[in-house]
Amino acid sequence: MKPAYILGLSAFYHDSAACLLHDGEIVAAAQEERFTRLKGDSSFPTHAVSYCLRAANIKPSDLAFVGFYDKPLLKFERILETYLGISPKGFRSFLRAAPLWVKDKLYTDRNLRESLDYHGKILYSEHHESHAASAFFPSPFKEAAILTMDGVGEWATASIGIGSDSDIEVIRELHWPDSLGLLYSAFTYHIGFKVNSGEYKVMGLAPYGEPKYVEAIYRELIDLKEDGSLRLNQKYFNYLGGLTMTSRAFDELFGGPPRAPETRITQREMDLARSIQVVCEDVMLRMARTAYEETKRENLCLAGGVALNCVGNGRLLREGPFKRIWIQPAAGDAGGALGVAQLIWHRYCNQPRTTTAGEDAMKGAYLGPEFSDRDIELYLKSEGASYRRLERSELLRQVAKLLAAEKVVGWFNGRMEFGPRALGSRSILGDPRSPGMQAQMNLKIKFREGFRPFAPSVLLERVGDYFELDTESPYMLIVAPVRKERQLPHTPAGKELWGIDRLNVPRSDIPAVTHIDCTARIHTVCRKTNPDYYDLIKEFEKITGYGLLVNTSFNVRGEPIVCTPADAYQCFMRTQIDHLVLGSFLLDKESQPEGKETKEWQKEFQLD
Repeated sequence: MKPAYILGLSAFYHDSAACLLHDGEIVAAAQEERFTRLKGDSSFPTHAVSYCLRAANIKPSDLAFVGFYDKPLLKFERILETYLGISPKGFRSFLRAAPLWVKDKLYTDRNLRESLDYHGKILYSEHHESHAASAFFPSPFKEAAILTMDGVGEWATASIGIGSDSDIEVIRELHWPDSLGLLYSAFTYHIGFKVNSGEYKVMGLAPYGEPKYVEAIYRELIDLKEDGSLRLNQKYFNYLGGLTMTSRAFDELFGGPPRAPETRITQREMDLARSIQVVCEDVMLRMARTAYEETKRENLCLAGGVALNCVGNGRLLREGPFKRIWIQPAAGDAGGALGVAQLIWHRYCNQPRTTTAGEDAMKGAYLGPEFSDRDIELYLKSEGASYRRLERSELLRQVAKLLAAEKVVGWFNGRMEFGPRALGSRSILGDPRSPGMQAQMNLKIKFREGFRPFAPSVLLERVGDYFELDTESPYMLIVAPVRKERQLPHTPAGKELWGIDRLNVPRSDIPAVTHIDCTARIHTVCRKTNPDYYDLIKEFEKITGYGLLVNTSFNVRGEPIVCTPADAYQCFMRTQIDHLVLGSFLLDKESQPEGKETKEWQKEFQLD
């Protein structure tokens, strides 16, 4: 049989991406935003496609199939029916949406062919089927229940399915306009964050609040059934035909209008975040129990934007009925590109699927571009940068010493991650023992809200020494408590503080990665998938006795994670990162030439 290349695409809504398979194996996958530097870029993934083809050294004419992650005509049917159902309300919104559909989305087939210069077969999958495929096919399970949850695809907003061998079957769906994802996004909007990108901020803010609005949510907004199905009271929402997520009735119910972005966060926003997080977790648990009852499978696979709610995932693992869960690292729309490609390979091409016990097929999610030392050095010379080239063992020792001395290090090594999390390839690293590290990294490096937590990257074999977790979490998608014996007694003064000041009150012996509720979003690291990062943490452990590091994504607020050496160096120069590792090269900030761009960037963020 001739080798088959299949290109999967997601585009035109948010987080456009491309994924390439070769005989069913994932060769490359990346989001368009990483190349264009436009966060959440929804345009056709021209650059991501180009990267995927280069990674395999092929041309568009070598592709056996191209797959698109949803069905635009079905989606347009839903939008048109919605507008007709509420007319004349929503006319302004329709006038804004219609030209985009007429120009681009109704002619997806033509646009794909023109953009790719491709004349072969194009296949389409339904949105939640793409999510389900991305959840099950790369998982380590021969069979599993599948749960997908997001805002909305064509009509479905959540689905339950069964994965078995080389096929999947969706057996139950929740339909528009009732959606757990849209409910959470409505609160994201009202709290003052951007929909489709700020939901994780709501999750991070939640532990600062009290669940005082939970009763009102259940009484007024949502009719929740025991099986996890729900109906939303549209009186309180405006997403059917309006230009906002919530209505005036929502404002009245929760004591005021949406918070203006960038203004001070008050106790009301913290309480709203806590309340919707409590409700979200309740719905997730109910849906998971129903999936178990209807499939009788002991494994669960998750995808869709709601599957990025790692606090809810942690509760599913601890309290749900399943023995094991696996979550697609690119759980949002970007992962749909991977899902449709694998659906074509297994279902349309009728190709078998093999699994290896305990191993998934995502290659650690390290599926993006990588750069040789030659390319990196050519760039550094062009910038006039000061750097040292070190042998691997010496580089790891030097970086571990810097981290142990509480220096902040930008770490750029190997292939870029696919999905929203930095997993030790495009990361900013710090010392988890430092009480002030979280505040320093938030305000002086990430330029973001002080309440935002950081994740620990921990050696897989040591995870149980620090956290109440007895399984791996390779994609930073599970939250678990810090072990009781590592937690520190609560101080009365800490309860009187808020925000960045409250963060500086240590809650454990690893304060930089311990959130205010004594939990952490855990990233377990094994040597097989990322040997350099694993060995760096081992070197840090030799010096300090601690087998973990602070790990946050290598970017600043409002920008995508860095992709190229140029992205990394520019971010390094614009922030107060102390040292930068680019492949085999180590850079010290104090030795770098200071450029005009650096000063202007710091002025923009009002840095000293």
